[in-house]
Amino acid sequence: MIIFVAVLLAVVVGVVWIFNNLVTLRNQVANAFKQIDVQLKRRYDLIPNLISSVKGEMKFEQSTLEKVIQARAAAMSAGSAGNMNDILAKEGALTQALGKLIALTENYPALKANESVKALMEELTHTENQIGFSRQFYNDIVTKFNTEQQVFPNNLFAAMMGFSPAVLFELPADSQERAVPKVDLAV
Repeated sequence: MIIFVAVLLAVVVGVVWIFNNLVTLRNQVANAFKQIDVQLKRRYDLIPNLISSVKGEMKFEQSTLEKVIQARAAAMSAGSAGNMNDILAKEGALTQALGKLIALTENYPALKANESVKALMEELTHTENQIGFSRQFYNDIVTKFNTEQQVFPNNLFAAMMGFSPAVLFELPADSQERAVPKVDLAV
């Protein structure tokens, strides 16, 4: 009888430990995603200032500016919806539009010399780096969380306790960002 009670107690303690570990990881996943949100909000705030700073100089690039504005609006609305796949797609489109805008500003000497545009570009570049780091941290935590759900004996209890795998932050398969860049060093 004592052995049965000891085994039952060990199982209960093990299940409680598994549950607490998975709750901790799930909360870390949620926190990591919110850290991405913080950086995305910062990017959303910088974009209108950048657009208004370059609008006058980039008269011939109105379609690029409009694409950035539209991509920003779509990304902001995707974030409030909470669908990870939609967020990923819209953020990817915004990243592409911003990349094109940043590349185009290099072709305008007056913009490159403008101090406010330079400062905004530096802030935006820093923010883009922070978004990249935040995404990497999020994916690391998601991988750990998902792995903990899949290893034995956790896999016996995780689904019963209401845990499901989290989605990694990755580029869609058809994203242009996956394409190998073409570099032409000929002058």
